[in-house]
Amino acid sequence: MEGIRDAAHLCIDMQNIFAKGGVWETPWMEKVLPVISEIAARYQERTVFTRFITPERPEDRRGQWRAYFTKWKRATRDDLAPGALDIVPALSRYSPPALVVDKPAYSAFFGSRLGHLLVERHVGTVVVSGAETDVCVLATVLGAVDLGFRVVIVQDALCSSSDTGHDALMTMYRTRFNEQIELVSTAELFDMWRPE
Repeated sequence: MEGIRDAAHLCIDMQNIFAKGGVWETPWMEKVLPVISEIAARYQERTVFTRFITPERPEDRRGQWRAYFTKWKRATRDDLAPGALDIVPALSRYSPPALVVDKPAYSAFFGSRLGHLLVERHVGTVVVSGAETDVCVLATVLGAVDLGFRVVIVQDALCSSSDTGHDALMTMYRTRFNEQIELVSTAELFDMWRPE
């Protein structure tokens, strides 16, 4: 595989709301957290953490998002405990210098400053980790493909609350998007991307 240069590590939604005891608990998070922490520690100045920011109330969103947050009212900011939307402590210690970008939807590129930030930093490759494989990671990865970024997914640094969804997406990345998306292990990533 080609070496990695001009890259940013996009760590998607590793927030307290998805951690153990959170409203959207993702059981695998504890397993991948040490791996993601190792990546963030190595590339602190090239890491961007994203946060999925829920509305204060369901009425603050339109269309299907309103229906979604009516069902998940306990995930709205009016009902959440303080700090629920923060990056988990094991990773937040890397910011700064790592950046935090907030987003209102699944894709990290929708309604956020991420695309402009990456262009300003002359990023050509995004290295993706985080939660959830089959929701926000999927939307962000497809957004990055659409924008023409080289996309490298660290397969042992992803988590989901659905084994079926995770496995289906990993198969799809390998078979349907193999010309635009690369799957690597953390060990392979460290061989390919030397800290600058």
